[in-house]
Amino acid sequence: MWDGSGSWVGATAKDIARAVRRGDTSATQVVADHLDYIAAQESALGAFRVIRAAAAITEAEAVDEQDDLANLPLAGVPIAVKENTQVAGLPTWYGSAAARLTVAEEDHEVVRRLRGAGAIVVATSRMPELGLWGVTDDQTAITRNPWRTDRTPGGSSGGAAAAVAAGLVPIAHGNDGLGSVRIPAACCGLVGVKPGRGVVPARMPVEDWFGLTEHGILATTVADATVGLSVLAGWAPVRLVQPDKLRIAVTTRSPVQGVRPDKPARDALHAAARLLVTAGHDAVGASPRYPTGLGLRGMATWFAAAYRDVELAGRDRAQLQPRTRRHVAIGEWAWRRGLVRERDRAAWRTYCEQWFGQGHDVLLTPALAATPPPAVDWHARPWRANLLANLRYAPYAAPWNIAGFPAVVVPMGVRPDGLPVAVQLVGPPGSELTLLGVAGQLEQASPWLRHAPGWPRTRGVGATIGA
Repeated sequence: MWDGSGSWVGATAKDIARAVRRGDTSATQVVADHLDYIAAQESALGAFRVIRAAAAITEAEAVDEQDDLANLPLAGVPIAVKENTQVAGLPTWYGSAAARLTVAEEDHEVVRRLRGAGAIVVATSRMPELGLWGVTDDQTAITRNPWRTDRTPGGSSGGAAAAVAAGLVPIAHGNDGLGSVRIPAACCGLVGVKPGRGVVPARMPVEDWFGLTEHGILATTVADATVGLSVLAGWAPVRLVQPDKLRIAVTTRSPVQGVRPDKPARDALHAAARLLVTAGHDAVGASPRYPTGLGLRGMATWFAAAYRDVELAGRDRAQLQPRTRRHVAIGEWAWRRGLVRERDRAAWRTYCEQWFGQGHDVLLTPALAATPPPAVDWHARPWRANLLANLRYAPYAAPWNIAGFPAVVVPMGVRPDGLPVAVQLVGPPGSELTLLGVAGQLEQASPWLRHAPGWPRTRGVGATIGA
């Protein structure tokens, strides 16, 4: 909650919305506070592509002029929208000037819903070119992790995660095709939610990666993540309840052969399992079987998604980054040889439904296998270096996009190197609120730092504004 320092920077989305609805502050004041803070601090992180300062103030004033704020769950809440999602009046970027689309004539449906709930879009957040990587950089900026600025905040929703972890915004929109919400959430110590297929309209402007992409939320608390997801999904306001006794399968098994979680990741997993047993659940060692073909087909889909994105948008391959050109070329090869098939994805989904149906309510895995890679110019480095760096540190997310199942990342402390560590909760279709309920139990039992140490900062000083 607001700490009386004179700024709303660092407050939760729920506290801000409650204060605006009650008349304790105005949306205009909240947005002005955040824009001042962004102007002073954003350049250290490179989280945003476009900052909508004047437009955001005008939109905040419009919220304040509404007669009835009672039904706005995000009244006056500053939010960032990932740059591959249409915001009316802005170009729709895809991580670089070469991938950029034209100015959007209207908001994407998820942006329309966020605005309809009272949120104010203050910026669009950076991503890697075409959203292909778990690191965020291009020719104009390297996006940095506020926990340690020499490390990446992940990707592809890397700018969104950096912004929330630093307090630039209390909550951010992201989208997740093979882990692009959950990976940066884990890198930056946040709650990251990828809903199941069909819960939130995808409607990507070019390609939704064969149905793998979902819009989600990055937040500092489970409560904020829940209200954000509810708005995106068009649900009536929900109140999380303690879930009944669940059977939780716990595994370190990696979907990528030869990649294993490091000790901090294993320790976090076991700590989370113990906390959930203390909360009344059963924890058993069990894992779905990740067939070799799943990894190969999943990678073929990743490659082909890039090819289809470039072809459908009519992009000039020659203008793209070298790593992207290589990725697209392999994707074209995979696509033309019929290696990307809906029946393979459907078979994996059916297997997962059966596995959860055998008495497993939730699957608990590490969120990452290792510490996030350095924040460097990955866009200028060879494709193979990018590929190996991504596979080695972030193997756990992709299977659940292929299955279309919901998944939530939850912080679980700090690694010896000072970066966060997290776990992933996965459930069958329709289990979003169950997963968030379990995440809430972990939050209650083992509270985490809501922001990176030393953030939010006062102007030019390392002191904190919010808790």
